[in-house]
Amino acid sequence: MLNPFDTPAFSMAALTAAINILPNRYGRLESMKLMPMQPVRTRQIIVEEMNGVLNLLPTLPPGSPGTVGRRGKRSLRSFVIPHIPHDDVVLPDEVQGVRAFGSETDMETIAGIMARNLQTMRNKHAITLEHLRMGALKGVILDADGSVLYDLYDEFDIAPTTIPFNLGNAATAVKDRCIKVLAHIEDNLRGEFMTGVHCLCSPEFFAALTGHAKVEKAYERWQDGAILINDVRSGFTFGGIVFEEYRGQANDIDGVARRFIAPGEAHAFPVGTIDTFATHCAPADFNETVNTIGKPLYAKQEPRKFGRGTDLHTQSNPLPMCRRPGVLVRLAA
Repeated sequence: MLNPFDTPAFSMAALTAAINILPNRYGRLESMKLMPMQPVRTRQIIVEEMNGVLNLLPTLPPGSPGTVGRRGKRSLRSFVIPHIPHDDVVLPDEVQGVRAFGSETDMETIAGIMARNLQTMRNKHAITLEHLRMGALKGVILDADGSVLYDLYDEFDIAPTTIPFNLGNAATAVKDRCIKVLAHIEDNLRGEFMTGVHCLCSPEFFAALTGHAKVEKAYERWQDGAILINDVRSGFTFGGIVFEEYRGQANDIDGVARRFIAPGEAHAFPVGTIDTFATHCAPADFNETVNTIGKPLYAKQEPRKFGRGTDLHTQSNPLPMCRRPGVLVRLAA
């Protein structure tokens, strides 16, 4: 009896196209489009930093030679893109009773079973990518077990910035702390520009912020105090910053729940930038994908020994990156 998966519909190219079309059902950072995909052909990327020299240009009489531009110093940093494989299996029981000679709908049914498995696998890759992206926003990219993949502050030789908000003190000038955050980010854009500042908060930080006396007082007359009685966890603006509660978490392979933002913390970052944030994706380690442009996800299938099912292999090779870690600010409640 022929293997139903031995058709072009289940080739590596077809499955890879299918898994990349399936909807991503997890990821606030994905929905924000903060770190767009930038595919590369290699397993390693080079980040070039150039300290641009900006100076005021003097006025000169007509006909005078122009001032000569001065170049900044360049430095190169190399990053190896992480490899994240994940395997699953389609067992004979899942296609039992589906195949029939001469049927025109069998392949569609088997394709549905395959799509269901691919969707489950995609969801796991999606939450893993969210975890990596959140690490890039905090300046320290962590693996699933909590170990450090890249400390961007060390890589770029800068010190992390933490601004205490002291939300437990009713007399704290919260707006002044927000201004400090904005000023720090603006000073560290270094030739970039932004359209605003966003802050993802742990539930504890968000509750302390929205319950602070001065924050409540600032909003008690705005739209008849609507912000004080409605659910504003999806985001509200205070002091020029959009604060949003973020509850992202996932279990590692040992079943340990890991929160993407620690209790009592929040992380502010600029939005609307040009090249500060990106997600680099490398090609898979298949013969067919050597020297090709990387894709967000890859999928492949292979029959098991003695025909006892079909192995599914998926992999992603992503590296979320913040090229200016100086714009990242940790807020402490």
